[in-house]
Amino acid sequence: MDENRAVVPGKRGTDTEAEGGRVPHVPGFARRASAGTGTGSGTSPKEQGKRLREPVPRSSHDRPALAADRPDAVRAVEESNRGRVPELAPLRVGRMAASPFAFLRGSAGLMAHDLVGTPVTGIAAQICGDAHAANFGLYGDARGRLVMDLNDFDETVVGPWEWDLKRLATSLVLAGREVGADEDTCRAAAFDTVGAYRRTMRLLARLPAHDAWNAIADEELVSHTDARDLIGTLERVSAKARNNTSARFAARSTEAVADAEGGGRRFVDAPPVLRRVPDAEAAEVALSLGAYLETVSEDRLPLLARYAVHDVAFRVVGTGSVGTRSYVVLLLDHRGEPLVLQVKEARPSALLPHLPAAGFTVPDAGHEGRRVVLGQKRMQVVSDHLLGWTTVDGRPFQVRQFRNRKGSVDPAALTADELDDYGRMTGALLARAHAHSADPRLISGYCGKNEELDEAVASFAVDYADRTEADHADLLTAIRTGRTVAEPGV
Repeated sequence: MDENRAVVPGKRGTDTEAEGGRVPHVPGFARRASAGTGTGSGTSPKEQGKRLREPVPRSSHDRPALAADRPDAVRAVEESNRGRVPELAPLRVGRMAASPFAFLRGSAGLMAHDLVGTPVTGIAAQICGDAHAANFGLYGDARGRLVMDLNDFDETVVGPWEWDLKRLATSLVLAGREVGADEDTCRAAAFDTVGAYRRTMRLLARLPAHDAWNAIADEELVSHTDARDLIGTLERVSAKARNNTSARFAARSTEAVADAEGGGRRFVDAPPVLRRVPDAEAAEVALSLGAYLETVSEDRLPLLARYAVHDVAFRVVGTGSVGTRSYVVLLLDHRGEPLVLQVKEARPSALLPHLPAAGFTVPDAGHEGRRVVLGQKRMQVVSDHLLGWTTVDGRPFQVRQFRNRKGSVDPAALTADELDDYGRMTGALLARAHAHSADPRLISGYCGKNEELDEAVASFAVDYADRTEADHADLLTAIRTGRTVAEPGV
């Protein structure tokens, strides 16, 4: 039967009757199947996943595969700085030089280059692209309740789920080494991260589709991953996050001024992290918010209409993001209460050049800010309700709330007992995020019940952590010899 051909319900002799019912198949929905059988194709997604173990054994994920044309660490950093604000390049290099874990945070493109030679199942998912352990955190939903999830999507693309998992596992090894954990503890953290991903995917595969889709990372998920040793740290981070608001940022970063309307506020220079911009630049950013409003859900427009734009400043953010153009925009309501928006440049994902070699098609992304926003919405259960995108001076930008009760766990400050707990929690979160775009039954079928994949990816993580330490050492040598310039300690 042509699934795009309309069928008259109930008419005798139609394909619908042959399929055992009077309701036609509707394109965009699954084929009808008996409850519990998965699909009408004769092979369930779980079985399809299992069959992928033959061409791609789970044990084959155990080693990096570095290409002969791999750029050295310094050249990779220099290439990733192209197109960024030139004067901020030393600051970015300085942040990456702080530790091997910091180097990993800033080198998503280099790791993607290395991952091309590793096996993939071909199962496509919306991936973070930069799923290291510091890119998970707390943030507030529209009603101020805290949610924990992935929270950085600059590199998001449709690609191999294995790449996110291997990057996350590697980051746990590097974070553990930074705090002085022994090698067994570091490897166990990577092992537990993969195990939690596999078990969570299996759990989601067994749930009703709607329940699996809306699974939220809360106390239940922490319990599922046996992260009890982490509860105290999460409570401290949560308490801090509740105070991390636009109002608090504005109180610290702005000053009262007199204007034509009788009063307002403006940002105060705090170089090199925060600086005021020329009037023409501020005006261009402010005017771009008109186009941003066209990308926001219509039910939010009356809310935003109750705020007026008062000032714009340039603010440096992150490690990998340093050097991208990023602004904070101060809005005030009728009472003078602030809302701060971040208008952040959206560059093409660092993974894009490497996807074709891994067998993935790279569609035209269109507006890069749109790519980031839609990727975020596809991966999170709850997203910032003011997400949108715009264009400033011909460059694409994403727009989001700044300081909407954000909080994060520093993986490099965890105790050895907390490290594997954090790995389990982030592994579970990553599985939940991937399950929004890839059928959890398919990935779960491949991952299986035993620990073969856990062992393999943990071995990969240890080896790639060694490689990252060597790359970091090369960067330090380049700084020391003057090959590259770094501004440390900022």
